[in-house]
Amino acid sequence: MSTAEYATVPTPIGPFTVVTEPDGAVLASGWTADVENLCGVVHPGLRPQSLRRFDALGEVTTAVERYHQGEMDAIDDIEVRQQSGPFLEHAWSVLRSVPAGEPITYTAFAERSGRPDAIRAAANACARNAVALFVPCHRILRTDGSLGGFRWGLGCKRWLLSHETRGRTPH
Repeated sequence: MSTAEYATVPTPIGPFTVVTEPDGAVLASGWTADVENLCGVVHPGLRPQSLRRFDALGEVTTAVERYHQGEMDAIDDIEVRQQSGPFLEHAWSVLRSVPAGEPITYTAFAERSGRPDAIRAAANACARNAVALFVPCHRILRTDGSLGGFRWGLGCKRWLLSHETRGRTPH
């Protein structure tokens, strides 16, 4: 892959940048305007050689804006593309199934990922997630209910969890 596309949009918790392949699949995203740094978390096999800036990226940008406005499921159908070993790829898929407003612990995440004793591996899946928001690693908490870590800062994680709790409709 040679050239990726990116756009940065304002959100209530700062600028949010998304990097996509030309087909629209998200390669990287996060609450930053530093696209070069953001691309550094993309797996080398997917990392773009060059970038082309846009004001918006169609349905991807629309989904980000709708999510931040309170439509929690707006991000659910956006295609993402990450590369790693089988466990991490599976764990990222499992993260996408954790509903907004219903965070789980790293222990529960490890169990859902099929490796109940691999709590550190589950935490590593969160830490290596390049597509924040679309693969919602912010929905994973420590066993004691504390926030744990988050690449974009604990203030951002706290805002996201609160936003999702406020915007959640009962099942």
